[in-house]
Amino acid sequence: MVDRIGARPLIEQVCTRFREWRPEPVTEAGRDGPLEWTGYDDQRSLARRRTGTDESVVCGHAWIGAQQAVLIAFEFGFLGGSVGQDAGARIVAAFARARELGLPVVSLVASGGSRIQEGICALRQLQHITRACLLTRQAGLPHITVLRNPTTGGMWASLAAGADLVLAAPAAAVAFGGSRVRHQDDPDDTAFTAEGKLSTGQADLLVEDSELADVLATALELLDPARLNPSPEPAEVPAALGQEDLPDSGWAAVQRARAETRPRASAYLDSYFTTRFSIAGDRTGGTDAGMWCGLGEHHGRTIVYAAQTGTATTPAGFRTAGRAIRLACRLGLAVLTLVDTPGAANTAESERAGVGPAIAELFTAVAEATVPITTLVIGEGGSGGALALAAPERTWITPDAYFAVIAPESGAAILKRGREHVAEVAAGLRLRPQDLLELGFVRGIASPDR
Repeated sequence: MVDRIGARPLIEQVCTRFREWRPEPVTEAGRDGPLEWTGYDDQRSLARRRTGTDESVVCGHAWIGAQQAVLIAFEFGFLGGSVGQDAGARIVAAFARARELGLPVVSLVASGGSRIQEGICALRQLQHITRACLLTRQAGLPHITVLRNPTTGGMWASLAAGADLVLAAPAAAVAFGGSRVRHQDDPDDTAFTAEGKLSTGQADLLVEDSELADVLATALELLDPARLNPSPEPAEVPAALGQEDLPDSGWAAVQRARAETRPRASAYLDSYFTTRFSIAGDRTGGTDAGMWCGLGEHHGRTIVYAAQTGTATTPAGFRTAGRAIRLACRLGLAVLTLVDTPGAANTAESERAGVGPAIAELFTAVAEATVPITTLVIGEGGSGGALALAAPERTWITPDAYFAVIAPESGAAILKRGREHVAEVAAGLRLRPQDLLELGFVRGIASPDR
C-alpha cells in the first residue's frame, strides 16, 4: 500500500505560500444531493470532520518556490477524492481564475473518479472540466499535473491525462479503471501503475514527495508566463563541439559522423542549456529512448528541444518530437532540434506502429509551426527520418556531420553495386557539410565559437 498524504499537508509541503479560495456550494444543502441519495449529507459531514476540508478538492493561489500558480489539490480522504457538482465547479472556477490571473495551473490529483451518490450529475463534470482545460490551453497557459495514489476514472481521463507535463508519484495506482471495476484477469498488471504509465509514454517523470516542490518550481520557472511569447526570436545555433576542419571526401564525412568519439546530443544539450526539464513519450503508448525532448533554459530564455541521439527513430520518437513542437507553438517558445539518426526504424514492429503516419505527423508539425525552429545536424542525417526533424530554411550543420537521401551502403545496394563502390556512391551523393552549403540545404556550418 502506498502512503497517502492529505491535501492540506501536501500543500504545506509543496508551497511556500498558499491562499485558498472557498467558493459557495452549487448544490442545495439538506437534500442528500441531486439524486436525494439516502445518507449522502451524513457521509459528507463525516468526511468534513475526518479531513478538515469541506470538499474533495482544495483550490487556491499558490507560491511554489518563487513561482506563482493556481493550485488544485485533491483530498482522497473526502469520499475517495470523488468529484461531484461542487468539486467540479471548484475545478472549473480554478481554471477560470488562472486565465484571469495569467497563471499556470498545477493539479495534484488523487481521485477515484466521479461521485456515485450524484450519478449523472457527477459524470457530466468531466465535460465541464475538459472544456475548462481546453480554454486554458487556448489561452496559452500551461498545466502541470501530478498523479498521486490513486488517480483513476474520470479525473485521469478529463483532467490529468491531457496536461502539458504529467508527473507521477512512484508506485501510485493510475488507470482509467479502478481496482474494483477493472478486468479481473490482470488485477495486478503494472499497466495500472505510475511506472506503467511512464514506460508507455503517458507520463513524463516519476517524482518522490521529497523532491516534488523543487521539481515543480523548476518546471514553473521554465514555464513562467513572462517567458512565453507568441512571436519569439529563433533559438541560437549551438556551437560546434567536435572537429573544426571539413572532411575531404563523402566517405570521410560518413565515417566522422559514425565515430564513437563524436559529440552526441547529451554533450550539446549540456553545453547549451543551464537547466533542463525532460518530457517523455508520445501519449499514445510509446516511448523512444533515442529521442530526447523537453524544455531548457538558454541565456534566460526557455526553449523547447527535440534531439535525436544517434539511433534509428521509432514511431514513438517522431510522435514525441511532434508533441514537443506543438507544445512550443501553443506556449510561444522557440524550438531547437538536433538531428542525428541513420534514419527511421525499418523493422516490422515499426511498420505496425505506423512509422509512415508518424513521420508525416512530424513533417506537418514542423511545416505548420507558428514559432521559429532552429536545427543543427550534429551527426548522421539519414534520409526522411532525419529530414522530418529539420527546419526548412533554418538548418545548420557541424563539420563532423552529413546529410543524405540514403546511406551510401543502401544506395550502392539499390544501384546494384558492390561494397567496393560505397565510397564512390558517398562522393556522388554530395553529402559533406560544404556540399550541403553549396546546394543551399543548410544556411551555414556551425563553428566552435557560435
